[in-house]
Amino acid sequence: MSGRINAVLVVGGKWHDFDFARLELLKLLATDDRIRTQVSSDYENVGLLADADILVTYTCDVRPSSAAQVAIRDWVTAGGRMLALHATNSAIDGPDEFGPAFETPDAMPVFSDVLGSRFLSHPPISPYPVTVSPGAENDALVRGITTFHANDELYLSEMRAVVEPLLETRWTGTTTGFAESDWPVDEPRYVMYRRPLGGGCVLYFTLGHCRSHWDMKHAPFHGMRWPTIDRGSWELSEFHELLRRGVAWSIEPAVERIARQQAPETES
Repeated sequence: MSGRINAVLVVGGKWHDFDFARLELLKLLATDDRIRTQVSSDYENVGLLADADILVTYTCDVRPSSAAQVAIRDWVTAGGRMLALHATNSAIDGPDEFGPAFETPDAMPVFSDVLGSRFLSHPPISPYPVTVSPGAENDALVRGITTFHANDELYLSEMRAVVEPLLETRWTGTTTGFAESDWPVDEPRYVMYRRPLGGGCVLYFTLGHCRSHWDMKHAPFHGMRWPTIDRGSWELSEFHELLRRGVAWSIEPAVERIARQQAPETES
């Protein structure tokens, strides 16, 4: 349909305030009235991708089935653009009770390869500096972004593909509560990167943790009331600007398609 941009938004999972994140992302997408959004809580309705221009995801421990993983891979490879946020790359087995470590199994290998990374661990939430990656200073996604401090989960991940770093931080130490707990190597921890795949691309942005009083339904918390409302990076102007740029990047191919469709035909 000429002029329309089709978006699929997947929001859901564990240990986060998905109602808040879903609403914020829908409001962001709605700032461009060409974008029409279909919403899901998991990845199984792969039929939504048939005419999708962009896929935006904010999930935690939502594991696509094998068929869904392949469908997403094929969609990106065919030219789709995906904006993957925060814990999309996570598969987490929480213990039944407090004490044992959280495990992060390699449970969705095709999806991890598509995303370019697999979540393994994070230290306790505290502010950390986020800087533009060397060589990315003139990239439209991060141009003009100065160093800022994010009070967010600092993701420690296994990289699964060659990526184009855009934002990063550095951290070494021992994390508590995760099986993958020792991180002695001082190397960049990517906060935002592009992962090209075939004719398409994934933009991964790890910031965006949020949590309210009643989001800890799953083990080992078993529905306990969380004492605080955590908004973290959602309170930062830099975060919202980067999200805005991420959506603008995601829809670029669709915008170009619309321009071609609406261009007047030249006389031969």
